[in-house]
Amino acid sequence: MPRISRMIISEEQAVYHVMSRTALPEFPMKAVECDFLLGLIKRFSGLYFTEILGFCLMGNHFHLLVKMLPESDFSNEDVKKRIEEFYGDDYAFPKGQLPYFKTKLSSLSEFMRDIKVNFTRFYNRRHNRRGYFWGDRFKSVIVDKGETLVNCLAYIDLNPLRAGIVKKPEEYRWSSIGYHMQTKNKDKFLSTDFGLMEFNVKSEKERVRRYRRYMYHAGSIDRLDKGKVKVIDPRLLKMEKQKGFKITHASRLRYRTRYFTDSGIIGSKEFVSTHYKQFKHLFQSKNEKIPKPIQGLSGIYSLKRLSETI
Repeated sequence: MPRISRMIISEEQAVYHVMSRTALPEFPMKAVECDFLLGLIKRFSGLYFTEILGFCLMGNHFHLLVKMLPESDFSNEDVKKRIEEFYGDDYAFPKGQLPYFKTKLSSLSEFMRDIKVNFTRFYNRRHNRRGYFWGDRFKSVIVDKGETLVNCLAYIDLNPLRAGIVKKPEEYRWSSIGYHMQTKNKDKFLSTDFGLMEFNVKSEKERVRRYRRYMYHAGSIDRLDKGKVKVIDPRLLKMEKQKGFKITHASRLRYRTRYFTDSGIIGSKEFVSTHYKQFKHLFQSKNEKIPKPIQGLSGIYSLKRLSETI
C-alpha cells in the first residue's frame, strides 16, 4: 500500500513528535555520535523557525518534540539575520533567494533532512564507510497542546528508563530532562513550556517541578499484563514525593506505545477532528475517520486505530 503524504500544518504554529531510526544493526550511536547529533540539532534549530520542546537520542533512533513556526511570523530581516549568523559574517546572501529561504526554514522535512544528512556524513567519515545510515523516512505525529504535549514529552524522556539504561530519567544526558537538570538549559536551547503554559503556570521553576513530578509518577508504574518492564525504584519515587510531588495517573507512559509515533494526529477529540478535515484528501479510504480514545490517557484521542502488540 502506498504511503500517504506527510501531514504538515504550514499556516500556523504546530508541534510534531518526530522519530527516526537507523538502518544499521545493533546500536551504532555511542557517546561521540550522540554528542555530535545533539550538536547538529542545536545548530540547525537556531537556523530554522523552530522551538525544541524535547528530545531523546538512543543507540539506534532518536526522538524530537519540535514546534515549527510559520514563515509569516518572520520578516525578511529575520531570515537574513539567521542565515548570516549560521554561515558567518563573510556569507554573501544570494539576491532573490528570500522567498526560497523563508519557505525552507519553516519546513519540518528540510529541518530533519539537514540534521540527518549531516550526521550521515559525519558517521561515514568517522567509521570509514559509505552508504545510508538512516532507515525509512522519519515518522511524524501532530501533537495537541496542553495535556497531550505533557504526555508526549514524558513518553520521550522515559525512553532510557524503559530501556533499562538509567534508574532516574535525568541521569541520561542525551534527553531533554537530562539536559535541563545537568546543564540548567543555560544556552536556552530548549523551550521551558513543558506543555504547562496552557495551564497558566508562569514560573519556569514551577513548570520544571510539576513536569518532574508528573514524569516520576509515570515512570514508577509497572504494567502487569505486559510482563516485566523497567520502572523507577519506588524508593526514588518516595524520595521525590517527599520533596513535593503528588501522585497522578499516567500508566500509559510506562511502556512502549505506538500512539505517540504512529497516530498521525494526537490530542483532544476536537483537535484531531479539525486537523483530519484538513488532510482528509490524503487518505485513500473514503470512510470517515473518527477520533479514537486512547486507553489510559483520559481525554486524548488518536486519528488512527493502532494495535498495541509490543
